[in-house]
Amino acid sequence: MIKNVEPGKKDMSRKENSGNGCLIGSLQADMAFLNSRLDVEKNFDIIYRVIQIGGKEACMYLIDGFCKDDLVQKLLQYFMDLTPDKLPEDMHALSKQFTPYVEVDIQEQWDTVIHSLLSGIFVLLIDGYRKALLIDSRTYPSRGVEEPEKDKTLRGSKDGFVETLVSNTALIRRRIRSADLHMEMLSAGESSRTDIALCYMKERVDTAFLDEVRQKIQSIRVDALTMNQESLAECLYRRKWYNPFPKFKYTERPDAAAAQVLEGNIVILVDNSPSAMILPTTIFDVVEEADDYYFPPVTGTYLRITRLVICLLTYLVTPTFLLMMNHPQWIPENFLFIMLKEEPNLPLIWQFLILELAIDGLKLAAINTPNMLSTPLSVMAALVLGEFSVNSGWFNAEIMLYMAFVAIANYTQANYELGYALKFLRIITLLLTQWLGLWGYIGGIVLSVLAICCNRTVSGKSYIYPLIPFDWKKLKNRLIRRRLPGAMPKGGGDS
Repeated sequence: MIKNVEPGKKDMSRKENSGNGCLIGSLQADMAFLNSRLDVEKNFDIIYRVIQIGGKEACMYLIDGFCKDDLVQKLLQYFMDLTPDKLPEDMHALSKQFTPYVEVDIQEQWDTVIHSLLSGIFVLLIDGYRKALLIDSRTYPSRGVEEPEKDKTLRGSKDGFVETLVSNTALIRRRIRSADLHMEMLSAGESSRTDIALCYMKERVDTAFLDEVRQKIQSIRVDALTMNQESLAECLYRRKWYNPFPKFKYTERPDAAAAQVLEGNIVILVDNSPSAMILPTTIFDVVEEADDYYFPPVTGTYLRITRLVICLLTYLVTPTFLLMMNHPQWIPENFLFIMLKEEPNLPLIWQFLILELAIDGLKLAAINTPNMLSTPLSVMAALVLGEFSVNSGWFNAEIMLYMAFVAIANYTQANYELGYALKFLRIITLLLTQWLGLWGYIGGIVLSVLAICCNRTVSGKSYIYPLIPFDWKKLKNRLIRRRLPGAMPKGGGDS
């Protein structure tokens, strides 16, 4: 089916193709170069077929599993039915006048052709044409659009991002029907060539920051984004390892991503990732959730303030209890009931540290536990690690109570990085309290405040804006859920 090429010509064609990086218009030479570059004899999923189009020899290339079979069959039948008198003289005319498909492009650079082919695009080469015809008929294997497991809401939409980039951009386009919305495509990784989409409103985004982000992505020099969004985040922001607070907010909800785009932020979508990166991000952005806006203003304000208070309590409860137990004379008479009912067999600091580690162990075990075994193992863990550990004397009941509150309260906010940032600072405050008493407790709190206040967003602005620099109007909007603009009907009064 495929004509052989003489060794001399084959070598020359490869040398010529590799020299200028362009197609040369000889089908046999171009095929020889492409087959050698892709090693099609060993890669079973790279399919190529030599056909006749309008009396000229042609070859089609595609990746098995990426192209729609019925569509490829119809295109193939259409091209094979072209007669020599209808076949145009160049690929440009063929793509414009004789290709019955919407997403069509022509390219002459081998790097672009190979990258397109490996991305799943149908490639057609015709003898005598110095350009390749690219038909985007790909379809990626993907799961259905379902509500994300982590970012659930009591009310609101139940769709979520998936691992296919085009589907994710469509979910945002569905919510923002404005010509001002831009979806800019970039790529990173020498081997992976991972697709990255920048989503922003042209008239609302900070253009200087947008240019900086775009330049950073284009200047990434890595072989592959092996860990997907986390790899991209580490390339975009060279954070200081000792400050654990998150610089990016991640969401799997298209409605939350669309809201951030409308506020002038930048949303980054990465192919093969079912979540969106939002930047720049402050501490107030991290603790916000969609439920704040899916309820009336009073309820949304209550949920927001409750989440902030519980977030502070998860940090302060155990160090404060340790300080009170080390200095019982400071406990007010009305709160003497918090005293330990039994003498501890193990120092309190060690009980807290062991339970901090044990909680993370339970989290890892829960992630790797099959669903069918999760319920019986949870009951066993509650009985064995809870009641028996207290009865055996390893832990006091009061310590188990406060650590259980901390473990559960951590899930009141969805950001894992923020939870672990508070955990690290809580452990440091515990150690300082044990070693230095009241001054250590105060020093731990001061250290935590400095870790937040001295932090910076990806754009270089204050991490706690609008608290520093102070802006009362915007701070009030951050703390209090207010009626959305335009919510009041024309005429003003209630109907």
